Amino acid sequence: QLQIVESGGGLVQPGGSLRLSCAASGGSLHYHAIGWFRQVPGKEREGVSCVISSNGDTYYGNSVKGRFTISRDNAKDTVYLQMNSLKPEDTAVYYCKAGDSYRGQGTQVTVSS
Repeated sequence: QLQIVESGGGLVQPGGSLRLSCAASGGSLHYHAIGWFRQVPGKEREGVSCVISSNGDTYYGNSVKGRFTISRDNAKDTVYLQMNSLKPEDTAVYYCKAGDSYRGQGTQVTVSS
């Protein structure tokens, strides 16, 4: 069964950058649309970005457009989320989701001075 593992979260100052990684075991990410979403306790889950498996098209939430970039490394079977110009409101647990069925445990991103 496909298992998703996110990594790369941490504490960063406002304006800084982080790169999140989404990798899999027990299967491949290659044929799945991969999405990143984030969750803050007490708030609704927010879709951040996704990349479509068939054509590589990418989509971004309005709050992250121009600052975040999603990409695939097919050789490493990994999907990345490059996050630049981070803001305190980006603080959340970030989850990677493969298709409709698989998601990881999340990685905490904290943006604070």
